Amino acid sequence: MSLKKKLMEILFDVFDMISFLVFVGGIVLFIRFFVANPYTVVGASMYPAFEENDFIVVDKITPRFGEIKRGDVIVFVPPWKTIPYIKRVIGLPWETVKIQDDNVLICKIDKDVENCEKLDQSYLPDDVETEARCGLTEFKIVSWLFVMWDNRWFSTDSRCCFGLDCYDGSSYEVPFDHIIWKVYIRFFPKFWLF
Repeated sequence: MSLKKKLMEILFDVFDMISFLVFVGGIVLFIRFFVANPYTVVGASMYPAFEENDFIVVDKITPRFGEIKRGDVIVFVPPWKTIPYIKRVIGLPWETVKIQDDNVLICKIDKDVENCEKLDQSYLPDDVETEARCGLTEFKIVSWLFVMWDNRWFSTDSRCCFGLDCYDGSSYEVPFDHIIWKVYIRFFPKFWLF
């Protein structure tokens, strides 16, 4: 075999390997930017469902084209903030969330009568109590979402306008266009499919 033919075979193999890597890289980048994204949980705010440094995969399609339901865990950037938060959806548009006697009530108006039901929080330990924060016990959701941490004693959420003063016009609602991802899979320390 001539040196020229051997060199051509090597170049063809290198080109073939580079083409394969570009193709695979393109698929990975497409999935990463348009379908799903890895994310690491920072802090203990979603304990016990999520722990510090849990590795999660988040679905980027549902917030754009699908339905977000009560109980879903989402990653979003709150109004007037720049850092992504992870929270659980509690209240939906046209509902009122009330905090009474360490419970969360979801209230809806039906034929001019307000009907309230205690929120099923089976994802929380039995001893978790929800207290009012920042002097507010009632939240009327007009257009977007009301969210809370699972670790109700640890940090701030929609109950206190994400650490801002709700009385200064800050919103406790999360606008849909601020939602980045819906949590789909948790890998560490335990595998969990939502």
